[in-house]
Formats: sequence, structure tokens, C-alpha cells
Amino acid sequence: MASPPRVRLGRVAALIGAVALTATVSAVSLVREPATSATAGTGTAVVETVAPVITAAGEQAHTTRELALQTQRTKALAEKKAKQQAAKAKASPPPPASSGEGRRIVFDQSDQRVWLIEADGTVDRTYLVSGSRFDNLQPGSYAVQSRTRHATSFDYTGTMEYFVQFTTGQNAPIGFHSIPVYNNGKPEQTIEQLGQALSAGCIRQEKSDAKYLWDWAPDGTPVVVTA
Repeated sequence: MASPPRVRLGRVAALIGAVALTATVSAVSLVREPATSATAGTGTAVVETVAPVITAAGEQAHTTRELALQTQRTKALAEKKAKQQAAKAKASPPPPASSGEGRRIVFDQSDQRVWLIEADGTVDRTYLVSGSRFDNLQPGSYAVQSRTRHATSFDYTGTMEYFVQFTTGQNAPIGFHSIPVYNNGKPEQTIEQLGQALSAGCIRQEKSDAKYLWDWAPDGTPVVVTA
């Protein structure tokens, strides 16, 4: 009589484990594959959707910063301009009381300053100049006699622009003009030195002011010189 087959528990257990592992792997594959495909599609869609949002947010933040900086710059410039105007107003005294009436040019020798005054008494422009370092211009009333766009100094050492003559000195005409330039091209003084008596007789001006007076004062315009 044959013996009944013996069940080998070890092999059965191994077989069951292998089947379970295979089933688990298959299940995982079945679960993960669709999920992976779906996730890939969704992930791509999410990235493609979110990326522009992040970019737009970054651009908006950048624009906001730029606007803030621009506002700060505008405010700083406005404050600077206000301070300059206040300083200019403070540094621009009224013309001398005894400087005549009507439309005229006023040159005050003690302040080394010129005023261009309209007929109604409004000061159109005022600025520092450099008049004569010699006592060769008497206070009084004069008038513009002539205008020369380019002129040469009496000793031929340099040239000047926008010469507006209103009287004649001992050696040469006297008038308003730009800061002279030596024949070697070097200015005879700096703009910062305006306000000091440095000339040999005429009234030196910054070039922009010289041109303004040239255009403002035709022949016959009254000129008042005060002490």
C-alpha cells in the first residue's frame, strides 16, 4: 500500500509567497501605471499653468518695485528742486531802492549783481557778475549803445561773447559780456568766482546769462549803475 503524499510546507509557503509577491507587483503596476500617466499629464498641465502665474507674479512684483523707486526718485527730485528754489529766492535780494524805474538793467557794484527789470517792476532775471576791480565805472544812468556778438579784449589777450556796451572807459568800451577766454582757450575766471570784482572794467557774466541779456536788451535799454 502506497504511502500518502507528504506535503512539504516549506515549498508551499514559498510558492504562496511568490504568488502573493507577483500579485502585489501586478497590482502595484496596475495601480501605478494609470496613476503615473495621469499624474504625468496632470503634472505637465500644472507646471504649464503655474509657470505663467509665477512669471506674471514676478513681473508684477518687479513693476511694483520699479514704480516705488520711480516715485522715490520723483519725490527726491521735487524736494531738491524746492530746496534750490528756496535757496535761490533767499540768495536773490531785491534791486537797490535807488535804481530807477521802468524797464531797465541794474548793476550794483557792491553786491556784484545784475537785475533785469520789466516795466511793471517785476524782476525778470537776477544773477551774480564780476565787475571792475578798478574804480573806473561811476554810478549813474546809462543806456545800451551797441551790441557785438563776438568781441576782442582791449589788450588783444582774449575774446568774449554777447558784448552789450553802455559806456566808454579810459581805454575801451565798457559793457556786459560773457567770461572772457584767453587766446589759449582758458577762461579768465571760473563761474564760481562770479560775485567778485575781477575785470578791468566790464561786467562779466556766465555765458547763459550773457546771452539772455543780449536778447533782452536792445539798443537804448536803460542801464542803472549803483554803488
